[in-house]
Amino acid sequence: MLKFTKMHGLGNDFMVIDGVNQSVSLSAEDIQQLSDRHTGVGFDQCLIASASSKPLVDFQYQIFNADGSAVGQCGNGARCLALFLQHHGLNNGNKMVVATQTTQMTLEILGDLVQVDMGRPCFSPKDIPIEALNEQETYQLLMPNGSFQNIYTVNVGNPHAVILVDDIDSAPVESVGAYISQHDFFPEQANVGFMEIVNKQHIKLRVYERGCGETNACGSGAVGAAAVARKFLGLSDEIQVDLLGGSLSVLWPDLSESISLVGPGQFVYDGVLY
Repeated sequence: MLKFTKMHGLGNDFMVIDGVNQSVSLSAEDIQQLSDRHTGVGFDQCLIASASSKPLVDFQYQIFNADGSAVGQCGNGARCLALFLQHHGLNNGNKMVVATQTTQMTLEILGDLVQVDMGRPCFSPKDIPIEALNEQETYQLLMPNGSFQNIYTVNVGNPHAVILVDDIDSAPVESVGAYISQHDFFPEQANVGFMEIVNKQHIKLRVYERGCGETNACGSGAVGAAAVARKFLGLSDEIQVDLLGGSLSVLWPDLSESISLVGPGQFVYDGVLY
């Protein structure tokens, strides 16, 4: 028997599991089956919280995509995780520190919203990682039709490519997103964001997530796109990011310090697997 909670952040949905009070042993094949929206629970990612073995870290936090692959960051999932830990009495107070396989985050519950300290965005090729020797503002990838696609790249706990588009509605998210996500330029694959700039405080975004396809919202994608917009395109230190499922806020007042994500998380139901 395995208890779980179904949650979502702007339609990016999760199966959240308490690994502190129960033993969790799920293979990649198990997660693939559970993620199926016709025969399983149905979700974009599976999140597992467990006790921490690190000083000053309250919980370990594992993230698995719908295809069973493990990843290091999920901004929407982190907000849901904070609410889950508080709701089920696993954490006292509104603030907690969680660590994934790649990063450490401070989560703070602010009424109906959660603020996630996502750390400093990384732009160097070895930290993303990408197959490039020197850091550049943009890179060119050869596409199947022989053309070149300009991309920005950033790591905010996981690798992201960001493409500037004129019209988000006509952006080739599925085709171009899938190709770039698995391009050899990204040894660990990447999430691919298609960004339309509305004004200096406002962008629109659609994201193709590695291992999932396009999702209704991607928290780390919002942070990655906002970081690119702030660093390279002159946008504000607080940016509203409109995704298919709703809006998030990204705050980055000091480029030498951490970037933060603010948004909601919602419970759907509790369930039990037998």
